[in-house]
Amino acid sequence: MAVQWKRVGLFVVVVFVLYVIITDPAKAAGYVQIGFEGVSSAAQSIGDFMTWVANGGKD
Repeated sequence: MAVQWKRVGLFVVVVFVLYVIITDPAKAAGYVQIGFEGVSSAAQSIGDFMTWVANGGKD
């Protein structure tokens, strides 16, 4: 039963994403850019943290 709900939920998300892309490609591109900026910022923060840990936690 849970697998069916996951499948329905995934279908709804895919249909919504396609709808946004088709109706307003510029806005969809903006969403993608925001997503990539967020991932990039998170990766940079993790890298900074790992560098801090590798240096012994010194400021």
